[in-house]
Amino acid sequence: MSRNLTADLAADLRMRIVDGVIQPGAKLPSENTLISEFGVSRTVVRAALTHLQAEGLVETERGRGSFALTPAPDGSRTMPGSRPVANMEDRVQLLEFRIGVESEAAALAARNRSERQLHAVKKALDDFTSSGEHPAHAMRADFEFHRAIAAASGNPFFSDCLASLGQTMIAMPRTRLMTGGEHEAREHFEQVALEHASVYAAIADGDESTSSAAMRCHLANSRRRLRSPATSR
Repeated sequence: MSRNLTADLAADLRMRIVDGVIQPGAKLPSENTLISEFGVSRTVVRAALTHLQAEGLVETERGRGSFALTPAPDGSRTMPGSRPVANMEDRVQLLEFRIGVESEAAALAARNRSERQLHAVKKALDDFTSSGEHPAHAMRADFEFHRAIAAASGNPFFSDCLASLGQTMIAMPRTRLMTGGEHEAREHFEQVALEHASVYAAIADGDESTSSAAMRCHLANSRRRLRSPATSR
């Protein structure tokens, strides 16, 4: 019976995370709230959270609670013929793919962008920079920044590629939420914002090689930070 209660609670929370009711970076209801809402024991709640941690959907820190991580997209949201992003190694490989694609997109954006497209990149940068206290908002602005650069490349295949990957191409690693405390998390966010700003500045200057290098550096850093539990995205 307890096993069924655990599975039911895990399924409900999983659905809330995957459907975006609980967005990446958002805090899950407290143990006491879940106990009251579902009429289950604390043991059942903790077992359900453990299942979700194993799936990479939740991270829990003592004294702070449990937080939603980025859910992997389902097969219907991946590019035709592509693999679903189902685990950490898939996310690392996706970043490796993005390094090749988006570095060239940034170079083309420096060459081809219009003033309107450059403004869209700047707006996404500003939205990201101002969203440090709201991880879900930061994730959306992060995606819009990369999508705006793809659009500015002038090649619709880059835009189509990022649109097919969707917002879940932006990982929400555990350290963006909690590792090292809130001060360190803020430092991590500011580092990502600086990397975005470097990409934007190079595109605004029309410098193709620097734009490509800045994007490659940013995504390579993202890959390193995603792999390491002691660093950020």
